[in-house]
Amino acid sequence: MLYWAVVFFIIAIIAAIFGFTEIAVGAASIAKILFFIFLIIFIITLIAHLARGRHPTL
Repeated sequence: MLYWAVVFFIIAIIAAIFGFTEIAVGAASIAKILFFIFLIIFIITLIAHLARGRHPTL
């Protein structure tokens, strides 16, 4: 998901350079949404991993 956020961010930058402002705004919006979804999922999995704790080795 982070990969797609970066791809849309790059598309937004390229579109802004060439003057396609509507495409740049749309791609930036998609990149922002994907980044926040990635961030939420990352935080949830990090908390789940820390709550699980360490398992004793055999």
